Amino acid sequence: MADTILRGADVVLTMDDTRSRLHGVDIHLKGGIIAAIGSNLAVENAQIIDVAGCVITPGLVNTHHHLYQTLTRAVPGGQDALLFGWLQTLYPIWSRFGPDEMFTSAQVGLAELALSGCTLTSDHLYLYPNGSRLDDTIAAAGEVGLRFHPTRGAMSIGVSDGGLPPDALVEKEDAILNDCIRVIDTFHDASDGAMVRVGVAPCSPFSVSRDLMRDAAILARDKGVMLHTHLAENDEDIAYSLEKFGCRPGQYAEDLGWTGDDVWHAHCVKLDTQEIDLFAKSRTGVAHCPCSNCRLGSGIAPVRQMRDAGVKVGLGVDGSASNDIGNLIGEARQTMLLQRVQNGADAMSADEALFIATRGGAQVLGRTDVGQIAVGQRADIAIWDTSGIESAGSWDPAALVLAGPNKVRDLFVEGRQVVASGIMTTIDLPAVISHQNRLAKGLLET
Repeated sequence: MADTILRGADVVLTMDDTRSRLHGVDIHLKGGIIAAIGSNLAVENAQIIDVAGCVITPGLVNTHHHLYQTLTRAVPGGQDALLFGWLQTLYPIWSRFGPDEMFTSAQVGLAELALSGCTLTSDHLYLYPNGSRLDDTIAAAGEVGLRFHPTRGAMSIGVSDGGLPPDALVEKEDAILNDCIRVIDTFHDASDGAMVRVGVAPCSPFSVSRDLMRDAAILARDKGVMLHTHLAENDEDIAYSLEKFGCRPGQYAEDLGWTGDDVWHAHCVKLDTQEIDLFAKSRTGVAHCPCSNCRLGSGIAPVRQMRDAGVKVGLGVDGSASNDIGNLIGEARQTMLLQRVQNGADAMSADEALFIATRGGAQVLGRTDVGQIAVGQRADIAIWDTSGIESAGSWDPAALVLAGPNKVRDLFVEGRQVVASGIMTTIDLPAVISHQNRLAKGLLET
């Protein structure tokens, strides 16, 4: 891999421990890491990329997604439903997916994330119809070139046993655990700079048994991987937990071993003060998905209260069937705006929102090697052109979520250029989109 020098950035938002801003500096990328930061860097035979007029940030980190859902955007019948009704509309469609649908939808979703500045994303895949496997999405990430944290999700309680998903989409619990072992042994890389790390992720308290939740936690800790699930997403979720388990979701999670530095939960819109305190003390992470929470009418998550208490919070776009857009810089803006709606105009700054989208997400996913721009960190870099109309007249180009582009000019992952001048370099995106549209049309006509 050739050395690269990013020459003359207007502003570098490092997101380091002091959130320092650097002006007019160069960044040297070498062997997948940030080798040097300074003025007028000179490296023999290095590729020089002029970044004058640009703001540079660490690559954004997406802590919750369902990549397969990019095939089911804006589905009639699900557009105006609450969470449970929305799921019941989509489950029959998803049951017709196969490996091609999983692979292609992941390619499109990953490319959409890349164009919005994301270099590392998790994915929560919890249904495997017609021969689909987690391997399909891992292969897609390898082609697109993003750093990937897929999670082996699962559903084991179908509608006939009092669960929400149709029986055709649930699996036997022994088979689930065995496949978790298989994908971890095959793909998980615990080393610094890893391009793939695997997590264990039963879908939700209303689609798996207590036994599977407990066994999954034991398995994950034995294997040294992280745990992920949905929790406390909306009022229906809370009511289900109280009725079925006799406790709130936070207590349910704690009782089954689902709190700790190796656990992160998606949504957590309805956490109460005691649950926030529990997550802070246990170092349990939260994936905040503001646009999806708005789309499904779930509410506004108490992010301000979480962060003030010391809870690790990152951002998630969630699935494209409940958000319809996979733009991570847009989620940062929405996070800031909703916290201001809920808590006042001074509740969250643009800088803090961007911190949550970068360093915060890295902390949630247990990554100390990404999320900030510093010598020795992995070379995951987003370059934002602030010379265009979005930033015209801005007195502070670094305030990207207030007045800035919602797509990157360039993106580097592990020092490799994945986006150049706003175009994906790793895949033929127009051809992939065309194939995806054919697949979506086939599902519609089935």
